[in-house]
Amino acid sequence: MSGTTVPSAGGGAGGGGAGVARGTGSGGAGMARGTNGGGGAGADSGAGTEGGAGGVRVRRMGRTALLLEVDSDDEVAALYRELTMRQEDGRLGPVAEIVPAARTVLLDGVAQVEPLVRQLEGWRVPEAGSAAAVGPLVEVPTVYDGADLAEVAALWGVSAAEAVRLHAGCEFRVAFCGFAPGFAYLTGLPERLAVPRRATPRTRVPTGSVALAGTYTGVYPSASPGGWQLLGRTGLTLWDPAAEPPALLRPGTRVRFVPEEPPTTDARHTPAERHTPDELRTSEEHHTPGERG
Repeated sequence: MSGTTVPSAGGGAGGGGAGVARGTGSGGAGMARGTNGGGGAGADSGAGTEGGAGGVRVRRMGRTALLLEVDSDDEVAALYRELTMRQEDGRLGPVAEIVPAARTVLLDGVAQVEPLVRQLEGWRVPEAGSAAAVGPLVEVPTVYDGADLAEVAALWGVSAAEAVRLHAGCEFRVAFCGFAPGFAYLTGLPERLAVPRRATPRTRVPTGSVALAGTYTGVYPSASPGGWQLLGRTGLTLWDPAAEPPALLRPGTRVRFVPEEPPTTDARHTPAERHTPDELRTSEEHHTPGERG
């Protein structure tokens, strides 16, 4: 199976390092498991492919985990939904967590590995796209005043206003989470609107920034270095450790960005804060291949 490149949301070199958080089914970002956008087997992958009937490839990950590999994010979404449904009604067996990534679904904390492998060997990938309209809908009020809006519009060959209309007109879905607690990778942007990461990341992207890279959209839950193209910002809280679950955007959630005018007085983002040189300057020291995220 060929891998997929997931644009890193952080300040490191683009591609491949996003991974997906292991042990964070609620959308947090623990220790990244695997490489190549979360789709690769980790260092403890152990045995090779166990079975490939119907397109689901089963790979052992240590003694209590299985990695299921498929060929597209649509297949991941359908497989993830099927697995969670089977978990809820007891057909899956004891599994602690089901964690989707770009081309894989990790079953972690599997109490009985061999019976589950036998169960999965005969599986076919559920119909791609069958999960697209399933899941709760979260509307994200967004002020489209990002520093890269004009550049993205130019890449799309449209005006800034049309770029806002195109982005806000999509319904997105949380494909998987990673990079930072509460950071969700959203699919739904047409391939023709894919944009590259910035050549040199910013040293600081403000909390709530709505950004693009490749065909993914993301919202930065906290301030951090980042290399995605900034379209705008939202005041929603994406990650609250005191909440249950702590992540607002979890795998399978549908998301729509709702354009809104900037408030007359914005205590969270004053114009000076939004456009300070510190936030917009770039630095090669944050553009190192060894930085994760």
